[in-house]
Amino acid sequence: MVAKRIGGGGDDVQMARGVRGDEAKALAQGGVGRAEPARPLELADYNWPAHSVLVVDDEEGMRNFLERTLARRCGMVQSAADAEHAAVLMARLHFDLLVLDIALPGKSGIEWLHELRENGYAGDVILITAFADMETAIDALRGGASDFILKPFRVDQILNSIKRCFERAGLARENFVLRRELAGLGAEPTGLIGHSPAMEQLRALVRRVGQMPSTVLLLGESGTGKEVVARALHQTSPRAQRPFVPLNCAAIASELIESELFGHVKGAFTGATESRNGLFYYAHGGTLFLDEISELPLAMQTRLLRVLEERKLRPVGSERELPVDVRIIAASNRDLAAEVRAGRFREDLYYRLAVVDIGLPPLRDRTEDIPELMRHFMQQFSVQLGVPPLPLSHEVVSRLAGYTWPGNVRELRNYIERSLILGHFPAQPSAAPTAAPTPAGELEASLAEVERRHIERVTAACEGNKTEAARRLGVSRKTLERKFAEWALEDAAAARTERRA
Repeated sequence: MVAKRIGGGGDDVQMARGVRGDEAKALAQGGVGRAEPARPLELADYNWPAHSVLVVDDEEGMRNFLERTLARRCGMVQSAADAEHAAVLMARLHFDLLVLDIALPGKSGIEWLHELRENGYAGDVILITAFADMETAIDALRGGASDFILKPFRVDQILNSIKRCFERAGLARENFVLRRELAGLGAEPTGLIGHSPAMEQLRALVRRVGQMPSTVLLLGESGTGKEVVARALHQTSPRAQRPFVPLNCAAIASELIESELFGHVKGAFTGATESRNGLFYYAHGGTLFLDEISELPLAMQTRLLRVLEERKLRPVGSERELPVDVRIIAASNRDLAAEVRAGRFREDLYYRLAVVDIGLPPLRDRTEDIPELMRHFMQQFSVQLGVPPLPLSHEVVSRLAGYTWPGNVRELRNYIERSLILGHFPAQPSAAPTAAPTPAGELEASLAEVERRHIERVTAACEGNKTEAARRLGVSRKTLERKFAEWALEDAAAARTERRA
């Protein structure tokens, strides 16, 4: 047994039997072919409790050495002697990094690396070998290796390589999340604003539920700030330092939603010219917010349910399942229980999501928060627009408190922005024209009949353009198409009944 105390970090590194003599000697000396003292290693500089590493090497001594070196620095360290046993471990555990020997029995490390990349593995891979030439190094880089280290190596070499890999992966995730946040900047107000009883109750619920790992379902009218609450749940959770990744399910085409969530491998479908990570990958360890989840196709609901239950996903076109560690927060402005009864939403997925359901109050039920919200939005927009805030009078606040705010906080936000642009508060909060009086016959019609008449009128006003009609109605085109298909079936059934009569 060869032992060497490395630097001033107090780290005892032992090389077990089975390592080739030249490797043990070089490691004991602290360098390759020369007795050069290794740089002191501070544990705080090489501490990754949230990361996992898999060591794959046929040399038992090298596996033991790397396991001991990394066990006190990483959250989880596993090892395997060949690619076959390593694949079994990866099927049930998530690894952020592989330390992979090239010369393995059976399938070589480079061959297995190519297979991993083709099957969608996106983690970093450090290749190690005692025998290498330029062709091997080039093949390793083409296979997607993050680093290439020659044996024998010093402890600080492998630790620095691992540190660079984890830093690059962290930066890539942060960059992706920040780009998405910047793309949606200003789409929703930030923070839980207001001190009405409804908001105090919501704030207390967020503080309690945020600490739990359970899935949360947010319900409420459009514009009530569901993404704001989702972010607040994330920020109060143990995952606060990990990514928060939002997705509006209604904004993604049904044929692309699976790839968007789970990623895909090269050649999985027409146009997939390269492998791509999904949102589950970027949200790993953090929170994935699925807004308008009622718009997910039924087939996609089935796949999402499987991921939630098994904590594994399969990228499109891949034969490999990847473990995932993501908290799901879902939201809908529809009554999901009613959608389940109508057969448009899976019952098992509904109960899997509604572990904790939180209803968000509409703005008309917390009008005492309007002055505080107005000051918040004016401070925000006055900086963006370069104009001074407008004075708030009791008359303006009273008038706005008497309005019903069908668009909720989002409508109030747009009203404040419009007011700052105009330089005064318009008398009519909504930019939409005032609705005409309801005809007497409509008062006796059912809600379904009123909905159908309104949708048909709006579609006719748009000259049959369903995309524009859906925009005006505040729903997705898919929802509109589904409504017309249901009505066509109902009309056909009614016509058959009349003919039989």
